[in-house]
Amino acid sequence: QVQLVESGGGLVQFGESLTLSCALAGDIFSMRDLGWGRQAPGKEREWIASILVGGTINYVDGLKGRFTIFRDVAKNMLHLQMNLLEPEDTAVYYCYCDRDGTRLWGQGTQVTVSS
Repeated sequence: QVQLVESGGGLVQFGESLTLSCALAGDIFSMRDLGWGRQAPGKEREWIASILVGGTINYVDGLKGRFTIFRDVAKNMLHLQMNLLEPEDTAVYYCYCDRDGTRLWGQGTQVTVSS
């Protein structure tokens, strides 16, 4: 069993920054790749960033440079730092882990960016 709990969402203004957190619990050693996705209103969920088990970091095109994914191994936390936020970044943000060939998602945290 694994648990992923996101926090840190909220309402921010255009151009501001926000850092999301994801607490990892349970059978952490079974987690492989970790990452973040988001789902904007009326759209499908999209993958946006990941840390692979070997340490490689990947971002969706267009977000690299504004978003930074990082992990605090000692605290079993995964973070997503988001800078220069735009109204188009408004979405529910989810963290995930890949375990035994399955992608497990957290419950999500809402980020709203006002113009």
